[in-house]
Amino acid sequence: MDHPARADSLFPPQSSGVVDVLVPVALDRAYSYKVPRGLDLKPGDVVTVPLGARDVIGVVWAENPNPDPRLHNRLKEVGEKLDVPALKQELRTLVDWVANYTLSARGMVMKMTLRMGEHLGPERVRLGVRLIGDVPKRMTPARGRLIEILSDRLLHGKSDAAKQAGVSAGVIDGLVDEGTLVVEPMARALPAAAPDPSFCEPDFSPDQRSAADAMRTFAAKGDFHVALIDGVTGSGKTEVYFEAVAETVRRGEQTLILMPEIALTGQFLDRFALRFGVRPLEWHSEMTPRSRARNWASIASGEAHVVVGARSALFLPYSKLGLIIVDEEHDQAYKQAEGVHYHARDMAVVRASIAKIPIVLASATPSVETEVNARKGRYQRIVLPSRFGGQHMPHIEAIDLRREGPMRGHFIAPRLAEAVQIAIDRKEQALLFLNRRGYAPLTLCRSCGHRFSCNICDAWLVDHRFRQRLVCHHCGFSTPRPHLCPHCGAEESLAAIGPGVERLQEEAQKLFPDARTMVLSSDLITSIDAMRAELTEIAEGRVDIIIGTQLVAKGHNFPRLNLVGVIDADLGLGNGDPRAAERTFQQLNQVIGRAGREQGRGLGYLQTHQPEHPVMKALIAADREAFYGAEIEARERAGYPPFGRLASLIISAGDRPTAEGFARKLASVAPIDERIQVLGPAEAPLAVIKGRYRFRILVKSARNVDMSGYLRDWLAHAPKTTGNLKLQVDVDPQSFL
Repeated sequence: MDHPARADSLFPPQSSGVVDVLVPVALDRAYSYKVPRGLDLKPGDVVTVPLGARDVIGVVWAENPNPDPRLHNRLKEVGEKLDVPALKQELRTLVDWVANYTLSARGMVMKMTLRMGEHLGPERVRLGVRLIGDVPKRMTPARGRLIEILSDRLLHGKSDAAKQAGVSAGVIDGLVDEGTLVVEPMARALPAAAPDPSFCEPDFSPDQRSAADAMRTFAAKGDFHVALIDGVTGSGKTEVYFEAVAETVRRGEQTLILMPEIALTGQFLDRFALRFGVRPLEWHSEMTPRSRARNWASIASGEAHVVVGARSALFLPYSKLGLIIVDEEHDQAYKQAEGVHYHARDMAVVRASIAKIPIVLASATPSVETEVNARKGRYQRIVLPSRFGGQHMPHIEAIDLRREGPMRGHFIAPRLAEAVQIAIDRKEQALLFLNRRGYAPLTLCRSCGHRFSCNICDAWLVDHRFRQRLVCHHCGFSTPRPHLCPHCGAEESLAAIGPGVERLQEEAQKLFPDARTMVLSSDLITSIDAMRAELTEIAEGRVDIIIGTQLVAKGHNFPRLNLVGVIDADLGLGNGDPRAAERTFQQLNQVIGRAGREQGRGLGYLQTHQPEHPVMKALIAADREAFYGAEIEARERAGYPPFGRLASLIISAGDRPTAEGFARKLASVAPIDERIQVLGPAEAPLAVIKGRYRFRILVKSARNVDMSGYLRDWLAHAPKTTGNLKLQVDVDPQSFL
């Protein structure tokens, strides 16, 4: 904060100065606090401070040598300095950079560095129980089960013992009161062993050896540099970048490996352990608070040598970060769609630049932005042109649904069904891919034509037969599937229109009654462990036909899978998204790339109404260069990223006139700049979500324009949101809904 003058004499003798503290709330400014006498604070220290009627955790952002003398009686004191490592300058610089670029509140960006504001400080002591006394006079079945578990008279975790015996904590407390059990603190878990760079060095092919040597040299430089590992599916990209990890471990530095779907990385963790002898540390939203606390402390202290995490792991306070790897860098899951709207891949490059460390991007289908940077020489390209072990890339064919489609009411074309039967006869696996959850995307009444839509969104309800509910995929609203039409009262008149993965499984079970089928879909995941167990079943060959959404395109390795059938290859092409062609190409390339990775020749079928579309032609001809060449030329001609910049402003309110009126006022005060186009406002493609009416303004500029600065100046002079109006700014949007 800025203050006009220093007035030491005005501060009471118990104060030793003033610091500006950033707190994890939706504010962009830091607050000034007095430092109590005897407390030594410096920028980066984690402290507690009073904020309103409560105490919050914050970070000292700067010393304030010139506090406003008029505020000396109103300034509150810092509460305490927490016994955790200070946030380093490079992380604080990243927080400032991300907040400035995305127009987010600095407090909300900083919150991600502190485990989202959870308890910090020394790890809480875990309590255990031990059997020390005689059997109590009053025995119950619950007490008997517990005593049997503790009969070894060793120390057991209190909660673990209760769970194992199926009893409440009250049963344990009762036996403690009677002297049968004693509560003792449990020893702190020992730090995980460090990865061993020489534990099991792989036997590389010549192409892999060349790439691995380049990775080791790249990591050894120790300065900022970006490399792209550009390898076909199944080429061993992971094993190659492990060599950069090994070199970083040898240097005594930490490595961060970002993955788009941390819940699906069971195979990756096993591969890491095979190479280094231990598993890496994990960081993702499904961890328990105790695990998050322990892992955060290990990362901040430097005990954690390698961290594998989802996008939020980028903002953790690493003690000595030496390398960042972004696996599947093209994946749109790296874009944070709520709160702080950042792209983890792009911000990872920013953090590497600030920290002056190398960063590796890996993909079989690089994003257009990354491909352009590699072509221009900004990124070093390391190529893996062929599959490991001499395996061939899958052969891809189109099934023209206009000429050889399935019978009415069916979705698997005869040619694809024949190929699935051949795969089953050969004891191989087949994958049927449809990126549409549920049973059917639309339900209507055959009697009156009524279509079931969400009460608070501009979207149809999706039929989920497994759950017997109609569900909105945008707000989560759900309702039981009715037996009567609510519009005309007709009985059993509801018809499912179109396929989802559940309906596809139903058809597959009728066509192949003896085959074992499994659906992989995000709405059916009950836990990470359950998902990893299902993936293990598939990898071990206990499933014949896999039916899946985009989850199956995320880097899995299924040894017996040699056939992939894409049920609706056109699904992502017609939604008005400037990146639609790129995403469709990447997704279909990745999912067909699951086939033929270890044995046999992979085969992919694309069921399409547009076999002449450039995306389909490039996939069938295995001509990646043709696709990227055409897509890059189209982007450059249209001035779309990476040759221009985009920002999206979404205005929403509880009623349409309020949202539209504010959007028009906002657009009317946009600064005039010949390099910038302000398009709209227009009703958003999804016009209503969760009962809020939505209008969108799209801002487009040349690449060399400071888009964030333009937006900041515009919004500073724009009307302010009031009541239930909301304004959401997304710089570099990935979704156009």
